[in-house]
Parts: sequence; C-alpha cells; structure tokens
Amino acid sequence: MTDTRVALLPPTRAEYCVIACAEAWRDNGEVLAGPMGLIPAVGARLARLTFAPDLLLTDGEALLVRPDGTTEGWLPYRKHLALVTGGRRHVMMGASQIDRFGNQNISCIGDWEQPKRQLLGVRGAPVNTLNNPTSYWVPKHARRVFVERVDMVCGVGYDHADGARHHRIPRVVSNLGVFDFATPDHSMRLASLHPGVTLQQVREATSFELTVPDEVPATREPTPEELHLIREVIDPGNTRAREVGS
Repeated sequence: MTDTRVALLPPTRAEYCVIACAEAWRDNGEVLAGPMGLIPAVGARLARLTFAPDLLLTDGEALLVRPDGTTEGWLPYRKHLALVTGGRRHVMMGASQIDRFGNQNISCIGDWEQPKRQLLGVRGAPVNTLNNPTSYWVPKHARRVFVERVDMVCGVGYDHADGARHHRIPRVVSNLGVFDFATPDHSMRLASLHPGVTLQQVREATSFELTVPDEVPATREPTPEELHLIREVIDPGNTRAREVGS
C-alpha cells in the first residue's frame, strides 16, 4: 500500500515559540491561564489540548472557554479575582523592558516624571506578579527590551518581591530562546536556544550578563501531533508568523 501522507514541513521559529510558551503551563494543574498576545494564546490552547487538560482558558472577560473558543462556563469577576490573588492563575504578559531579576516595564520609557515615551501604563502588572505566577513573552529580543534596569517597575521581579507568597516567574520566552531564574540570586539564566539561534546572538541582543550553563539545550521540537494541532486546528491561518516570522 502506498503511503499518501504528506511529510510535515520542519517547525518554524514561530512554532518553536508556541511550544516554549505552552511549556510554561506544564504541570500547573487546574489554574486559569492568562495568555496575553497571539503566540501565548496559541501556546495555552495547545497545552490544554495535549499535556495540560485541566487548564482553564478564558475569553478575557467573564467566560471560561474551550480551546476552540466556545463557551465552557461562566467566571464571575469575584471568582476571577479569587484565582488571581490566590495564586491559581498563571499569566503570560508582554514586556517593553525586562531586567536581569525579572522586573518588567510596560508604562514608560525614560524618567517617569517626564518620560520620553508613554506606553500602556502599569495596569494590573503588580497584582499579577505578586499574587500569581507570571511568565513573559517578547517577540523581538533586543537590548532595548532586555535592559540592565527597567525605567519603571510594573511587573515585580525577584529583587522587589519581598517574599510574596505566590510570586514566581517561571519563564521568559523570546524569539531567540527561553530564559528562567534558576540561579542562586534569581538572576536571569539562558534555559534553551531556539534552533538556528547562537549564543552570541543572544548575548549581543541582551544588555546585561546572562547566566549561561556549560551546555545550553535546544528548545524542544514540536511533536507531529502538536504541529498538526497548531497548523490545522488552532491557527490554520498562520497568524503566528506575523509576530515571529518563519
């Protein structure tokens, strides 16, 4: 019998980023995922469909939804806040700036009293970071984003958390690799490189000295099932390529 299946094309950089984001929710159990951004949203849906079936997805307002976006349940605001402040949500936010200890800035660039550029504002970043695990997604890894010190602390890093009970930054995902804070002083460490990316590229795009292990692993490759779900079920329009490219 002739095998008529079409061979899968190799994973794209965007698909490695989806996998890296999805892995943020591995072993989280029944928590509310809060993906902010296209790639994190695809990642959260992929996690729910594969290795994190207990993950709760939301429409961002008052509904719990299935991976296809259909309604699964109702989430009153009071219940949402209880999850947020009780450590039972894991949000993945963006970052205009992030520093070596995981402090995040989305408010302004320059002195906050007279900024060079006004951004989103602090919004809910302090509550997110102090009260539930928070990861970050950065689609364009650059020195202006990975800075020695953020211009304003919005999301709270390890050096400002003061032992907050539910404060944790599981990972930072960029278009170049994955980073965590698994170091004695909770400074940023390179956890994996996306295929095709060199250590030198990461160092040149980062304004501070990263902790780098003797052997840096590659970000894990999507399985054939995961590629099928990403390409045919979750994001058939390939919108993920708009953020990262091929």
